[in-house]
Amino acid sequence: MLRALFISFSESSTLRAFAERSALGQRVSGRFVAGRQVEDALRVTQNLNTAGLSVSIDNLGENVINAAEARQSAELYRQLLEQIAARKLDANISLKLTHMGLDIDPQLAHEHVTALVSQAAAMQPQNFVRVDMEGSTYTQRTIDFVSELHRMPGNRGCVGAVIQSYMRRSEDDVARLIREGIRIRLCKGAYKEPPEVAFQAKEEVDANYVKLMKVLLKSGIYHGLATHDEKMINEAKAFAMREQIPRDSFEFQMLYGIRRDLQKSLVREGWRTRVYVPFGTEWYPYLMRRLAERPANALFIAKNLFRS
Repeated sequence: MLRALFISFSESSTLRAFAERSALGQRVSGRFVAGRQVEDALRVTQNLNTAGLSVSIDNLGENVINAAEARQSAELYRQLLEQIAARKLDANISLKLTHMGLDIDPQLAHEHVTALVSQAAAMQPQNFVRVDMEGSTYTQRTIDFVSELHRMPGNRGCVGAVIQSYMRRSEDDVARLIREGIRIRLCKGAYKEPPEVAFQAKEEVDANYVKLMKVLLKSGIYHGLATHDEKMINEAKAFAMREQIPRDSFEFQMLYGIRRDLQKSLVREGWRTRVYVPFGTEWYPYLMRRLAERPANALFIAKNLFRS
């Protein structure tokens, strides 16, 4: 029930306008979003690197409605990659195809992302572009898009996909991406989908996550396991040790501002851990979907607000 509620909140323009204007909304977003500007994200990235954590930087935004917005977003990511190299940061970038103009013109999005992947591939050392997954109407196009980019000369290993364990099709998608040698971030998923498309029960989503996680760990490809669920993390750790899978052959991924204690604990234990660092002004849909993924975060936010 809470999951559906937060998803509906994410789609409400009225609630969004209120949250973005309110002091409370600004305080809440400040906990989970690095800031509004590129420099904010770079500063947070440097601090996380110092603590032994890798980073994936995301300029928040999606479903842009004109080509100028798409170009602006692509240019910002170009600058991000330049600064990551110049400052020698342990960071890559995450982006959404609809933020690159997919809804306007697929060719426009293709040009923008192709240029960014080529830029990442040419860096020394090479960098990486993670193409985020959006709602189910974009799933096939996103996977095909990543596959095409991966096959381009020089791009192998520099672009990856995201798979959501609540999607019924994900087992087949994982099999395809592994065959093609494409790196995957596995998460649970946070968009509203009908029962014929996605598992509705948490137990089913979790079971599919564990099933896919084991497939990824045994694939011999460097993947990311995105979760804050300690049960899932412990299952992954136990499976890796049981199957003698090296700790440096995959990474855990977590969100900025959530379970910082667990992030530090994983690093101390020698597990590679990457923090997803979002920044920008489009924080409201992002925050609501994070609450939908893990409603317990709402209680966490409330406690911290009252404490402060």
